[in-house]
Amino acid sequence: MFKDVGPLAGTARILNIHEYQGKALFAEHGVLVQSGVHATSVEEAIAGWEQLDSGLVAVKCQIHAGGRGKGSLHEPQSNELVLQGGVQLARSRDEVESLASKMLGNILVTKQTGASGKKVQNLYVEAGCDIAHEYYLALLVDREKKSLLIMASTEGGMEIEEVAEETPEKINKIWVDPSAGLLGFQIGELARSLGLSKTASRSFSGMIRSLYNLFISKDCSMIEINPLVRTTDDVIVALDAKVSFDGNAAFRHPDIFEGLRDLSEEEGTEILAEEAGLSYVKLDGDIGCLVNGAGLAMATMDVIKLYGGEPANFLDVGGGADEQQVKTAFNIIMGDQNVKGILINIFGGIMRCDIIARGVISATEELGLSVPLVVRLSGTNFEQGREILAASTLNIYTVETLSEGAQRIVELIGGGE
Repeated sequence: MFKDVGPLAGTARILNIHEYQGKALFAEHGVLVQSGVHATSVEEAIAGWEQLDSGLVAVKCQIHAGGRGKGSLHEPQSNELVLQGGVQLARSRDEVESLASKMLGNILVTKQTGASGKKVQNLYVEAGCDIAHEYYLALLVDREKKSLLIMASTEGGMEIEEVAEETPEKINKIWVDPSAGLLGFQIGELARSLGLSKTASRSFSGMIRSLYNLFISKDCSMIEINPLVRTTDDVIVALDAKVSFDGNAAFRHPDIFEGLRDLSEEEGTEILAEEAGLSYVKLDGDIGCLVNGAGLAMATMDVIKLYGGEPANFLDVGGGADEQQVKTAFNIIMGDQNVKGILINIFGGIMRCDIIARGVISATEELGLSVPLVVRLSGTNFEQGREILAASTLNIYTVETLSEGAQRIVELIGGGE
């Protein structure tokens, strides 16, 4: 899914893909994976079992969130618990059929999805393997060091956050200088940190090189494998695949950004905002924000929190939005049932405050305004903008400063400390 890095690192966005898609990319780039079959129905899952002809398979829910193995599946209407664990082992056709029936169409709740969970519409049926040990491996962009960071740990199959907190010394790191590329001694250093034999080290070295080439050639922002496993014959296999891509490189990789994107995994409002040329991310608060400029948007959210409120979204209409885009932005905010109040904070440079005002009036007249609205306009045509708002019969509060606006909206919704 497209989502801001951070949660709100400006407007740089990433695209996440499913595990089965990531493993197809791995295989194309020479990374060893187990055979598997993508399924969207119980019948396809059964066919996958028969095709793999393996005595043991893993039946895996495919959603854009981690922690699937420890998650829980619930019936959508009643919220009744259907199955504990979104990754299950099966040793027969009947077990595959039963698991697929309990997974597809139900809601998988994990630590990363929140209480609302995600509907399972895709499964991955994967052949089993003889596991001798589980490891953790990740390739990430380290923005501070302007390098590619590779992390590896012997503590695979666990939440890496827990490992980092309790035993950080078990996470080994190397930084790859983009001008020099991945060097042999760095791969050897990682292999030694994992205590691998010569045979396993050769397998690991080939995989790391392949993953590095995939990361660079496809403009990835993250590759995470948990677990990466060593088999009983000392072969290294990627038993997981979490892969995301830098949205700024979408024009270079239409095969990925158009071919692998799953819109059903994304917030509908975020898709609508993207189509309108807006930057929007839904958050968990109750104060809707409409701002122009990513920096100003983040500052606005900070000031709202300073006065005891919680922002419901990050929404940047940009510097050149027209009246229709402003109207769309307002519609998106009003469509969030959690929103109890709205703060509009516009600094007019290229963006004209009178356009913002007309867009707000048009949207509120069409949708109706059932929550308090506080507007702060400054810059180009701010006097005209305030006059347009003042002439309306809507329940709109205008303020001079951001601090005043944040304090006012928090008070109006009964928030604060």
